[in-house]
Amino acid sequence: MSQQIRLSRRKFMATSASFAGLTLSGCATAVVPPVKKPAVPLVSMSYRKMYGPIHDERFPIPGVDLSKVDSKFYRREVNYSTSEPVGTVIVNTKTFYLYVVQENGTAMRYGVGLGRAGFEWSGRGRIGWKQEWPKWTPPREMIARLPELEKYSAANGGMPPGIDNPLGARALYIFQGKRDTLYRLHGTVEDFSIGRAVSSGCVRLLNQDVIDLYGRVATGSKIMVV
Repeated sequence: MSQQIRLSRRKFMATSASFAGLTLSGCATAVVPPVKKPAVPLVSMSYRKMYGPIHDERFPIPGVDLSKVDSKFYRREVNYSTSEPVGTVIVNTKTFYLYVVQENGTAMRYGVGLGRAGFEWSGRGRIGWKQEWPKWTPPREMIARLPELEKYSAANGGMPPGIDNPLGARALYIFQGKRDTLYRLHGTVEDFSIGRAVSSGCVRLLNQDVIDLYGRVATGSKIMVV
């Protein structure tokens, strides 16, 4: 066998092996399972609509980033057994839930965030006042810690309402008798804070939820914080 023939055979075998390798590789990639992407929570269209942007308010409200809120804190009607009368607001600071008692053993339940003030007060009171797009007036103790808030003091008229106002779109003020306890149920754009203890504030709800709550709770309604 000539050297030329031997070289041709070697070239043929090498070329055949290359094609075989390509073919096998192609088949292998076809059966290799795809890389799994991190699971993304599925949110129903009803919740996307419930927590979507609101354009017909005094100040436009952005939609909630529901990936930052545990789904167990989404607003929903639940079975709820209590001896409290219909219309009572109950805040459970351990579970981060707020309930509005309804008829037939049910309640509307909302997830809340709690600040130091939200943990400091417990007991019974009433919703003494409700306000849409309230002003915010930081207490003297807060101004002492953060002097830059002096411009929002009571003497200076407080912070004007708006989407960045710490009280959000609505505020419900808790009274005992005729005394304002200085504790509030209020809105927030800080979706990440729902279900968590945050640095300041009382009882905060997503703005979409506090608007719903505002429509369900009448001035004078009983409230219990446990």
